[in-house]
Amino acid sequence: MVVGVILACEVLFWVLVLGGLSARYLLRMRRLSTVLLLLVPVLDVVLLAVIAGHLATGGTADASHGLGALYLGFTVAYGHSMITWADARFAHRFAGGPPPVKPPKHGPARVRSEAVAWLRALLAAALGAGALGALIWAVGDLERTRALLQFFQPLATFLVIHTIISVWDITSALGRPAEDAGQAGTGPQDAGPREAAAGQAGARPAEGAEGAARP
Repeated sequence: MVVGVILACEVLFWVLVLGGLSARYLLRMRRLSTVLLLLVPVLDVVLLAVIAGHLATGGTADASHGLGALYLGFTVAYGHSMITWADARFAHRFAGGPPPVKPPKHGPARVRSEAVAWLRALLAAALGAGALGALIWAVGDLERTRALLQFFQPLATFLVIHTIISVWDITSALGRPAEDAGQAGTGPQDAGPREAAAGQAGARPAEGAEGAARP
């Protein structure tokens, strides 16, 4: 049952996001767009209620409950960036907005980008672990929640791997600052990622998407 709810939440997440952006940029219905995007976080509440309700009524946790807890952590941590990613492409395609900014490859901008990505991974792992711990504590019966314990290790592995990749990318970015500096300042097309992002935000912002995005 929980797996079915997870799949339904994932499908509805994209239905609400794409529906909200379509209402904003295609139908020009900003109020409807805002309502649809504000419903996105409700999916997390529904999933948490289903998992907690099943355990509270005497159910025994299995792998699906652990996956649900991890799904909550990752959707909260990455939901905002996913909506922003989709919004930038909708704005460019249907509202005359600037092209989506490409990720920086070298220099301080790449370091900042990697640092933000690592912090987002840390948040996802922390929220997933927090959800698992909260379910175990709330049930108060280790025998019925033993299956949840096995999901802490994958979270730790994910964070360790992400940390190694981030350190490698940051080291590589710091090792090529001269090339990045030589490519900058040749014209409007060579604006740095922070300046390009600022221009994108100022051209045709999607207030509803940003406001309704997950934390």
